[in-house]
Amino acid sequence: MPAQESWTTAEVVRLSGVTSRTLRHYDAIGLLRPAGTAPGGQRRYGRAELLRLQQVLVLRELGVGLGAIAEMLAGPAASSPRGRAARLREHHARLLAERDRLDRLARTVAVTIESLEGGTVMPADQMYEGFDHRRHEPEARERWGDAAVDRSNRAWETMSEQERAAHQREGQEVGEALAALMAAGTPVADPAVRALVARHHAWVALFWTPTAETYRGLGAMYVDDPRFAATYDGVAPGLAGYLRDAIDAHADAVAGG
Repeated sequence: MPAQESWTTAEVVRLSGVTSRTLRHYDAIGLLRPAGTAPGGQRRYGRAELLRLQQVLVLRELGVGLGAIAEMLAGPAASSPRGRAARLREHHARLLAERDRLDRLARTVAVTIESLEGGTVMPADQMYEGFDHRRHEPEARERWGDAAVDRSNRAWETMSEQERAAHQREGQEVGEALAALMAAGTPVADPAVRALVARHHAWVALFWTPTAETYRGLGAMYVDDPRFAATYDGVAPGLAGYLRDAIDAHADAVAGG
């Protein structure tokens, strides 16, 4: 492989911003194999691998799970220049759509700021423009299965704008109430916390009814997944862990009768 068409792991890390650990993981799961190794054993990547990594990163930006990415990039068509170009056209279209959505969302936030600072009332039907409730759908299907996601989508699509707004307010109110109890040092097994966790379970169950085991898994994900952790810890630092522990305590109490 010519030197100008070959990049070491360190060079790929510098170019792409991904870590060497991520590259090793992608290799281990068969998503991105290096083109070969140098005499000293260092992995080397060619232009085809750099293009494939670009596709992987674009799809990750679009919220696609690694399993789904592997399926999308499988097959001879995905390996040919024409096939890669066709895939990239699809990704480009999705990125443009995402850019437009973010523009709408930014306008929504700007109008909200103007409303708050100007003392005006923002119409309810404008408060949620730009939100994409299916952004993480591929990952959700990978994690929870098609049936659960299809049910969730049907439930959301049949709700009115007022019902959607009420559902989002309920989630926010539960989070804020839990944060207040956490700040007061209330143990997670306290009846007041359990009552809020019951509300949280009902809030989740509007779209997906978790078992005790999967509800615990959801609580763990609130801590382990940086996106969910940021959402809850944005309400109050440490809230993600407090909610996880409260879910575990609630599940223990329910299991114990």
